[in-house]
Amino acid sequence: MKNARNLILLVLVQAFSITIVGCSQAENGKDKIQTSTEEEQYSGPSQLATFAGGCFWCIEAPFEGIPGIVSVISGYSGGKEKNPSYNEVAGGKTSHRESVQVKFNPDIISYSELLDIFWQQFDPTDEGGSFYDRGFQYTSAVFFHDKLQKETAEASIKKLDKSGVFEKSIVTPVIKFSNFYPAEDYHQDYYKKSPTEYYAYRKGSGRDAFIAKHWAVNLENQYKKPSDAEIKKKLTKLQYEVTMHEATERAFSNEYNGNKEKGIYVCVISGAPLFSSTDKYESYSGWPSFTKPIDARLIEKPVDRSMGMMRVEVRSKLGGSHLGHVFNDGPNPTNLRYCMNSAAMKFIPKTDMETEGYGKWVWIVD
Repeated sequence: MKNARNLILLVLVQAFSITIVGCSQAENGKDKIQTSTEEEQYSGPSQLATFAGGCFWCIEAPFEGIPGIVSVISGYSGGKEKNPSYNEVAGGKTSHRESVQVKFNPDIISYSELLDIFWQQFDPTDEGGSFYDRGFQYTSAVFFHDKLQKETAEASIKKLDKSGVFEKSIVTPVIKFSNFYPAEDYHQDYYKKSPTEYYAYRKGSGRDAFIAKHWAVNLENQYKKPSDAEIKKKLTKLQYEVTMHEATERAFSNEYNGNKEKGIYVCVISGAPLFSSTDKYESYSGWPSFTKPIDARLIEKPVDRSMGMMRVEVRSKLGGSHLGHVFNDGPNPTNLRYCMNSAAMKFIPKTDMETEGYGKWVWIVD
């Protein structure tokens, strides 16, 4: 297996004309780990989530920079050996998997949202490893930290299996968390330290092609914010005031508060997908409320200190527009209430999603 890996790496080096450094090809050494400054911005409770999806560089990076995530650390989890080194784990000499541990504020982002991001980063139907990284150390797993995480992960797998997103059944196990050992410092934020090698590794291993086949990618190129003149031309006065000037429409007198039709809600500015009818619930607040967004990476959550209060605003990342606020008084499994303005969104019925270009998301509304 080691000789086969070296041959693949040689081919990649020739193909990309650079030195490829894979998850199993790096130098050793442990140093202090740097954590995110998000913790200062979002003070409050914190929880841990631990995932394995093959190369930890490729699982760590997608969680970085998302509001509510305090830190993301690459490491080793699930094995019996204490303080394992990278060479030991990558060489298959331990019972650990390459993993990442995410520290997050559950008042800002839910575990369910983390799972939605996680499933889009690897092949959960592969029980022998991850792309060209083969062996137990590169197999996937969800390590749950409490009962709610376990139930949420199992429900998520059940829904994905039913969806038909993947041709084969998901084999990723849901395992009780036992331990986590941070990896050596040079593995942390590898996508920042060695971007050329990182992106070539993703492409050469087949990970990027797999993701593009099964999920919507490069949405920033598809859903762009128009000019202010174009925005004014296509929006009503209320829509413009809500989206561009953070106004709030009247409770119980807005278009989507009572809407129960299946479909998705998209950004009225950019068209980017925001929320699914599956996650909509009656909050009795007078505004359309959701337990989570379709993809937390399409949402921004700045701290809102207006009106003498401190709240968490919700904005469309690609539309640059105000949507509403998120509160921690929602139902399980997220315990969050995304309280949105109807004027900031456009509803796409399930029957129209394919023709409107939202076919990739039809499964989430079933």
